Amino acid sequence: MPVTIQTLPTEVINLIAAGEVIDSIAAAVRELVENSLDAGATRIVVSVWPEQWRVQVADNGTGMDLENLRQAASPHSTSKITTEADLYKIDTLGFRGEALHSLAQLGCLEVLSRSNDLGLGDFSENPESASNPAKSSFNKGGMENARSGWRVVYNNAGVAVEVETAAIAPGTVVTVDNLFGNWPVRRSFLSPAQQMRSIQLTLQQIAICHPHVNWQLRQGTTPCLHVTPGSTAEQLLPQFVRGIRLNDLQYLKVNLPSFPERNKSPDYFAHTQLFLSKTQPSYPCPIPDAQFPMPNAPCPIPNSQFLELVIGLPDRCHRRRPDWVKVGVNRRVVRSPELEQTILSAFARTCPRDRYPVCFVHLQISPSEIDWNRHPAKVEIYLHDPSFWQAQVSAAISRALHLNDEVLPPAPIPARVGQLLKASEQKSAYSVGISARQNDEGDEQEKANQIGLMELRAIAQVHNTYIVAEHSSGMWLVEQHIAHERVLYEQLCAAWQLKCLEKPVILSQLSALQIDNLSRLGLEVESFGEQLWAAREVPELLADRDDCADALFELSKVADLQAAQVATACRSAMRNGTPLSLSQMQNLLDEWQQTRNPRTCPHGRPIYFALEESTLARIFRRSWVIGKSHGI
Repeated sequence: MPVTIQTLPTEVINLIAAGEVIDSIAAAVRELVENSLDAGATRIVVSVWPEQWRVQVADNGTGMDLENLRQAASPHSTSKITTEADLYKIDTLGFRGEALHSLAQLGCLEVLSRSNDLGLGDFSENPESASNPAKSSFNKGGMENARSGWRVVYNNAGVAVEVETAAIAPGTVVTVDNLFGNWPVRRSFLSPAQQMRSIQLTLQQIAICHPHVNWQLRQGTTPCLHVTPGSTAEQLLPQFVRGIRLNDLQYLKVNLPSFPERNKSPDYFAHTQLFLSKTQPSYPCPIPDAQFPMPNAPCPIPNSQFLELVIGLPDRCHRRRPDWVKVGVNRRVVRSPELEQTILSAFARTCPRDRYPVCFVHLQISPSEIDWNRHPAKVEIYLHDPSFWQAQVSAAISRALHLNDEVLPPAPIPARVGQLLKASEQKSAYSVGISARQNDEGDEQEKANQIGLMELRAIAQVHNTYIVAEHSSGMWLVEQHIAHERVLYEQLCAAWQLKCLEKPVILSQLSALQIDNLSRLGLEVESFGEQLWAAREVPELLADRDDCADALFELSKVADLQAAQVATACRSAMRNGTPLSLSQMQNLLDEWQQTRNPRTCPHGRPIYFALEESTLARIFRRSWVIGKSHGI
């Protein structure tokens, strides 16, 4: 039986912090779109007339029958929750039952809907019954209800005052006219241009959590936004962020423990095992909305919790503002200062100065781990055990930034070559074994649990500056100075070692601030005469350098340890123009690959440039079609 809409008990209403917050057209769009998503819609069209304060949301979701339509705009009416216990296991986008009632109070509300369940399926199974209603097991009223939709208009109290049949495809069309007509003060603060920008931002944040949905936004009859659906958020982000291409992004899916156990040892979070999935995720099926019931719909939150991560590779893209550092929890973008700060910390010293990363983290976790009753618009939540989720996010970003065959898979064998090899295997004694290895789940699982070095082989040096390395997918150029700088910087971060000197380093013309800065770094200096100071301890990397005094004077101008580590690493790294042997180049490549953030130096400059085999083939116009060339 379909889930029906009913009024919540008084004791449950009193436990809800606040009703829906509808303070703009964008807020109205948000509530209606969330209703459509909970109704299982895969295509949503939003039409806005900001000058007329009119908004319409049409979807192809489950729709409602007449009984539910009459009840939909009543206060505190929902199909999501019935008891107090349901408030602690929210697995839908809406649950308070106030969206349509609030819109009815703020404007003229009209809903057209047609249910797409039950009756039609039985008619299609029995064509004779469909052509002759008299032979059908359904009465005339039931058949009419299944084949036609309904149009209902509500008054300001949410009571249906006009009810009539309507010709409509399965789904729902909600129209709100004269929004804030009774609240003219609220209109005075909202311009049409501001409202359209807010609506676009709202739809982008919702769409990135529901990539399988086709979205359209229209201002009147003029298209403003069209979001093409995809299987992951990685395919949607280039549609929102200007200048970002699909190749600039890295997607990662990590399975998490089903339920994090409390009171674990401090090493528990550090040793939590993460599993990397290279397959595209299958998004969970939608479920009924607070006003739009969907019968027999599965719960969207899986038994196993997982984290989806989309990052912009820091050597390719970054932003002037942290406007695309976003966190989603159970299909809703939320504000989470703890997780957002974790993301920024994980990208520390990977982007250029005053630039911010592009990162979207989507947690699909048990509803029992979340308290949605923090903010009336549900944009903020309480996460139980936030330190656990911070550890998972940090570990996932660290894995996505690594350079290995899991993140950078080798170029696949062309389809025609693969077919030829398979055909040859059947007629000969040899076996390539590619499919067998790929289908061996045990080997794949073992590979996912370890981070190994990819096959990167040094073959030459260009202008004593760039290392030419051969990779299975093509050719790489690595800038030796900044690669070595990244290695030294992470070594200094792990251990800031000071070395005592037999002969002190003499510094001159130091201000009081510079002396304080050196002291904060653990470099105590003592007076050695007029405007002279002696340093008897220096960073280990600088101890044997001829320019140690200049390096210490440079360190006296920085105010924190991290900046001092960057300056020390930059000064100590091998200079461009230094000739290297093949073994020295290979050692540098191996050390560089093992760093935490190998894509950029601590200043944010890209370390390597990859030239893929497919790019080389295109440049030299090589044909890979067997039979049209002399070789593969």
